[in-house]
Amino acid sequence: MNFDVIVVGGGHAGIEACLAAARIGFKVCLLTLDINNIGQTPCNPSIGGPAKGVVVREIDALGGQMGITTDHTYLQMKMLNTAKGPGVQCLRAQIDKLKYPKYMQDVLLNEPNVTIIETMVQKLIIEDHKCLGVITEDNKEIYSKTTILTTGTYLQATILVGHESKISGPFGQRSALGLSPYLASLGFKILRLKTGTPPRIYGSSIDYSKAELQLGTNEDLSFSYQTKDFIPFDKQLPCYLIHTTLETKKIIEDNLLESAMYSGNVKGRGPRYCPSIEDKIVRFNDKERHQLFLEPESANNDSVYIQGFSTSMPPKIQEIMVYSLPGLENAKFIHYAYAIEYDAIYPTQLKLSLETKLIENLFTAGQINGTSGYEEAAGQGIIAGINATRKILNKEPLILKRNESYIGLMIDDLVTKGTNEPYRLLTSRSEYRLLLRHDNADLRLCKYGYDVGLVKKERYDNFVLKENDIAILIKELEQTKVIKDDNQTDYIIKKGYNDNITGMTLKDLVKRPNINLIDLVPFYEKLNRYTKDVINEVEIQIKYEGYLKKQEKEAKEQNRLEQHKIPNDINYDEIPHLATEARQKLKEIRPETIGQASRISGVNPADISVLMIYLKLR
Repeated sequence: MNFDVIVVGGGHAGIEACLAAARIGFKVCLLTLDINNIGQTPCNPSIGGPAKGVVVREIDALGGQMGITTDHTYLQMKMLNTAKGPGVQCLRAQIDKLKYPKYMQDVLLNEPNVTIIETMVQKLIIEDHKCLGVITEDNKEIYSKTTILTTGTYLQATILVGHESKISGPFGQRSALGLSPYLASLGFKILRLKTGTPPRIYGSSIDYSKAELQLGTNEDLSFSYQTKDFIPFDKQLPCYLIHTTLETKKIIEDNLLESAMYSGNVKGRGPRYCPSIEDKIVRFNDKERHQLFLEPESANNDSVYIQGFSTSMPPKIQEIMVYSLPGLENAKFIHYAYAIEYDAIYPTQLKLSLETKLIENLFTAGQINGTSGYEEAAGQGIIAGINATRKILNKEPLILKRNESYIGLMIDDLVTKGTNEPYRLLTSRSEYRLLLRHDNADLRLCKYGYDVGLVKKERYDNFVLKENDIAILIKELEQTKVIKDDNQTDYIIKKGYNDNITGMTLKDLVKRPNINLIDLVPFYEKLNRYTKDVINEVEIQIKYEGYLKKQEKEAKEQNRLEQHKIPNDINYDEIPHLATEARQKLKEIRPETIGQASRISGVNPADISVLMIYLKLR
């Protein structure tokens, strides 16, 4: 069998990689262990959150699928950090764990350029350091022009509970055996990582009167810019907030050595920003309690996810731990928690395109690259899918800059800095987070999606109209003077201003704290021509104009360094005056630009100066 692109793995990275390549027009073969597991959410039944929610918007702006599917299958939609600035605001959806994967499976099955085969890949077909396809567990050879590995947490996966371990993928699924030892034989450095999941409890056994109600946001919110229909607020399901107790803490401390993590059973490195409950008790021992969220997993079952209560304790101790929580004194278990170890590759072995440096035409995306989370995986997946097709077309890869997207920031972090633990995106990782907002993902990335062939012309034309409306509205606000109107004056006074504003421009008025452009619509007929999205975008651009210009200037200066390409054949041993550590790091990572080189830990400004002088003389 011959295809243009092979995608190994049907998780969130695999889905986006598969659909990107197929929608651009290439024949794609998706190889998965079980078609029913495509799009599954084995851990938290949610999409989005800080930084991650912006990534989903970016995927949608590029022409991806995750946002669309989320908007069709959520149980609750919530805008987080609304009391803070737009640089950290983000969407989070509680999704239906049954409907989400079914929707994704239907999308893939109805994509004419996609062929799905259930099998396990154990080797690659390699000639002259080029990947020509894969070899399956039944020794069948499938050929392709490019191959993308999106194996998630399945590579040599082992489930760990207490002192016991067994070879298994999530929730008893098959472990993908053989591929990571094979990759190691090719010269890839392999990383052993660990993650975990909490217990699932029957919701009918929980006393919610002891918990604090957590509702969504009563607005029409969506991840996809194309979504027009919204689930009514009164039809959305609530979550609940509880806290661990001193009894919970004592149970964990008394049984710490029974945990797989603290008994020595776990060998992999766990996620710093999503620790197990026993890890929280040890690392933050001064805290008397930790918050937990009770989250419904589906509208069609009684399963509740205890978010924040990941553990690898034995089942008997898990029961005592759960019974110590308020409202869960009589809880009944559906699934016990577990930890899972799996193999990944050191991401510094990748190019910024997500093609591997060792093997040409081989791309990797998702947790195989050391990341955690569905959103990070999907973001890498769409870039790998795009770049796999551009490799076939002999075109320059799509490389998103750090100031253009969280996806670009994440890939740059992985490739340039590496990771020795499951990497998680955070807004604090970005030096340009005011530029990388929830509201402006389409302004940043829609043109890229159109240029690579994922965003269709009708959608792009609508985007251009929106872009023009934003520019026109800003100009109108600069030219329109504030009118004298009693109702408007009352509004201004209520907002805390008593001075005379007559003669001021609307733009200057909107710059004031607490003055919202949307509230001025009744007073100015011309504002009625614009959509709420345009008005909100213009308000943000006006209120944060000074900060935005500052970050844009910083980004422009940094991007000048990105224009200085470093030849592939450069010999760092020939460059005099480089510090030893810098030489070692540059040889290991082999950055593609001076800008990337400047972000490598251990490479100092003096080393960058030496490198630039050498390249200029060369």
